[in-house]
Amino acid sequence: MSATDRIYLFDTTLRDGEQSPGVSLNVEEKLDIAHQLARLGVDIIEAGFPIASQGDFAAVQAIARAVKGPVIAGLCRANREDIDRTWEAIKDAETPRIHTFLATSPIHLKYKLKKSREEVLVQAVEAVKYAKRFCHDVEFSAEDASRSDLEFLARVTESVIAAGATVVNLPDTVGYGIPDEFGLFIKTLMSRVKNVDQAIISVHCHDDLGLAVANSMAGIMNGARQVECAVNGIGERAGNAALEEIIMALYTRYDLLKKTTAINHAEIYRTSRLVSSLTGMQVQPNKAIVGKNAFAHESGIHQDGMLKERTTYEIMSPELIGVSQSQLVLGKHSGRHAFKEHMESLGYILNDDELEKAFAGFKTIADKKKQVTNDDLEALVKDKIYAIPERFSLDYLHVVSGSTVLPTATVRLKIEGKVFDAAATGDGPVEAACRAVDRITDLYGKMLDYKLSAVGGGKDALGEVVSRIQIGGKVYAGRGLSTDIIEASVKSYVNAINKHYYELQQRE
Repeated sequence: MSATDRIYLFDTTLRDGEQSPGVSLNVEEKLDIAHQLARLGVDIIEAGFPIASQGDFAAVQAIARAVKGPVIAGLCRANREDIDRTWEAIKDAETPRIHTFLATSPIHLKYKLKKSREEVLVQAVEAVKYAKRFCHDVEFSAEDASRSDLEFLARVTESVIAAGATVVNLPDTVGYGIPDEFGLFIKTLMSRVKNVDQAIISVHCHDDLGLAVANSMAGIMNGARQVECAVNGIGERAGNAALEEIIMALYTRYDLLKKTTAINHAEIYRTSRLVSSLTGMQVQPNKAIVGKNAFAHESGIHQDGMLKERTTYEIMSPELIGVSQSQLVLGKHSGRHAFKEHMESLGYILNDDELEKAFAGFKTIADKKKQVTNDDLEALVKDKIYAIPERFSLDYLHVVSGSTVLPTATVRLKIEGKVFDAAATGDGPVEAACRAVDRITDLYGKMLDYKLSAVGGGKDALGEVVSRIQIGGKVYAGRGLSTDIIEASVKSYVNAINKHYYELQQRE
C-alpha cells in the first residue's frame, strides 16, 4: 500500500462542530469527546479556535496536554496575534499543528477582507512562515476555495507550500460545489501546482446542498489525501461532511477507491452517541450509518431477504461499527463483576470510581425494570460518567396533573448537602416543576427545545430527555434519564442549570 493510498481523517467536531447553533461544550465535555476521538483513531483533532475565547483556549490547552495519539490542531487567522495564541494553547501536545486560514475568493476579498490578490498572497505566505517558527506541522486553508479563481488559488497554494505548509486545505466553505465539478477542481489545481508533492492536499466540504460527503469523496478520488469532517455531520449552517459516512464509504467501497484509514470501526457508534448526548443534537432516525433505522428492516420483502442472506439488504454489518443487537439479560440480582464484564464487552473500560457510579445507577434502573438493555446501559454511562459536577440535584418530585386539574409541582433540590423545597403551577407538569426549580435556584431558564425519546423498548423503557435551555443569554444542552418522563424532564432542566453554574465557576 503506497503513501498516496492512506487517507488522513481530520476531525473538526470540537471546532466547526461546536459552531452549530445552540451547541456549547465546557472543557470537560470537549476533553471527553477528544479522548473518544482518539479511541476511534482519527488522525487529527481540531480542538478549537484558541483566540475566540478564554474557554476555547482552556479547552484546546487541556486537550493538547491530555490526549495522546492524534495530531492536535488549533485554528487561527493569518495574523501573528492569532498564531501566538494558538501556539500557546497547543505547544504541549504530543504532536501539535498550527492551522491558519485566509479567504481567497473574489467575493471574500472584495466584501470581507477588502484586500487585493497580491495583499492576500503576501499575508498568507507571511502567516505560514511565522507559524513555521513554532511548529513543523503547519496547515493553510484557503477559505472559500471552491469559489476562488483557479489561477490565483494555484499561486497561493504553491507559495504557501514553498513557505513551509505541510498541508493545504481547499474547502467548499459554503457547500456550493457539485461532485463532478469539485473533483475536477481538485484535480486541475493539483496539476497546476509544481510543488504539490511536498504537501498533503485536504478538502473540507459543507452540506448546504446535501453534498458534503459526495464532494469530499470526489476530492479523495482526485488526489486529496486529507478529509476534514465532523461526527454526525454537525457544524455551521447545514453542517460538515459526516465523519462516519466518510469512514464507511472508504471501507465499504475499498474495491473501487483502494484507500485506507487508521480507524477503529467498532468505536464509530459510541462516538456518535457521545457527541449527540453532550451537544444535545439528536441523530435523525434515517441518518446513514448511525441512525436508529440504519440497520432496521420493516418491509416484508426486505425481511425475507435478510432472513435468507443478510447481504441482500445490508452492505455493512452493525457489529462492525459497534452496534450490538443483543440485549443485556441482567436484573436487580446481578453482581458488580458481571456488570463490569458486560460493560467491557460494550467497550466501556471504567475505573473504580466510574464503575461504582455506573453500578449504583444500574441497580436503580434494575429495581424499576425487569430487564436492562444495552441501550439502557449506554444511556446510563452518559448520564453518570460524562456528567459535570452537580451543585443542584433533584431529591424529590411530586406532581399533580390532569385534564381538569391545574398542574402543580413540588420540588426538593439538594444544594451542597442542604435541601430546599418549592412549589409552582404551570400549563403542564413539566413547566410547573421547572418553575419550582427556578424558585429554588433563582436561575430562570428559557426552554428553547425539548425532545423526549424512549431508550430501549417496552412499557418500562427509560425516558431520555434532551433539552436546550437558555440561561443568562447562553444556551446549554440539558439531559435527563428516568423511567418517569416528568422526572427525566426535570433532571434535564437541572442538568442545564448545573452546566451554567459550572461555567461561571470555571470563569472565576
